[in-house]
Amino acid sequence: MNGPILRLIGQRIGVGLLTLFLVSALVFFMASLLPGDAAQMSLGQSATPETVAALRHTLGLDQPALWRYVKWATGLATGDFGISYANGMAVRDIVLPRVPNTLTLAAVVTMVSVPVALVLGILAAMYRGSRLDRIIALSTMSIVAVPEFLVATLAVLIFAVKLHWVSALSFGPTGTGLGAFLRSYSLPVLVLCCVVVAQMSRMTRAALINQLDAPYIEMAALKGLRMTRAVLRHALPNAVGPIVNAMALSLSYLLGGVIIVETIFSYPGLASTLVDAVSNRDLPVVQFCVIFFSACYLLLLMIADICTIVLNPKLR
Repeated sequence: MNGPILRLIGQRIGVGLLTLFLVSALVFFMASLLPGDAAQMSLGQSATPETVAALRHTLGLDQPALWRYVKWATGLATGDFGISYANGMAVRDIVLPRVPNTLTLAAVVTMVSVPVALVLGILAAMYRGSRLDRIIALSTMSIVAVPEFLVATLAVLIFAVKLHWVSALSFGPTGTGLGAFLRSYSLPVLVLCCVVVAQMSRMTRAALINQLDAPYIEMAALKGLRMTRAVLRHALPNAVGPIVNAMALSLSYLLGGVIIVETIFSYPGLASTLVDAVSNRDLPVVQFCVIFFSACYLLLLMIADICTIVLNPKLR
């Protein structure tokens, strides 16, 4: 890679780090504005004001917000995520065991959804205006219009309650073998893949159609090149940049949809921990979870930008 490309990549990384810093400040001060008092909730309504004040001093809640943010951000950069307000445990011990579960779920959804979405998007672009294209368009638009919690509820009613194929709850990797893996991940993966595949296939179709309308594809058709070869050999490589951005935007949905899915299926991931922490006003856990999801989102977008820079001849 030459110097201009490296400078562009460096700029993207710098913008990503600056954005993450701004997000961390916003998350910290917004979390501080949540109603309720963590010390009061930990001690209960029967606690005396003196006891609450002593606990607030122990937790550092009586210090200025700016100083608390500097202390928290410094600890976050060094791997010290703070102490939970709810149970006094280190935030590291609460969240780190659950991070692999969330990443595993996201990885499985990615491995399933990306090939399916690419195939559907390519078929819809190749046969646009046909019955197949209309079926794919109607199916994807219908799925996108349905909320995730409704898809999850219908999946539980059909596959768990009526058919008894899988359990309504998912407790993560509870055993070895393909059967145990499918029982644990089938419903959460199915629900997340529905919306991800629908969004990604629609954007893949749009990116490919934009290339199929280009003059070089018409020239290839006039020379007798088959449509399949023209799409896979010529149009698809030129549409890689928009398709990668479409994948990044679609996969970033996992960071929001996984919260609903993990909560419904009682999946032991980081998103369900975030929901419990918000209910308990456990601000250190809330802040870490939000920063983690924000960092993953920015990482996806940054990877998409870098792939676009590397693969685009104009930028090279």
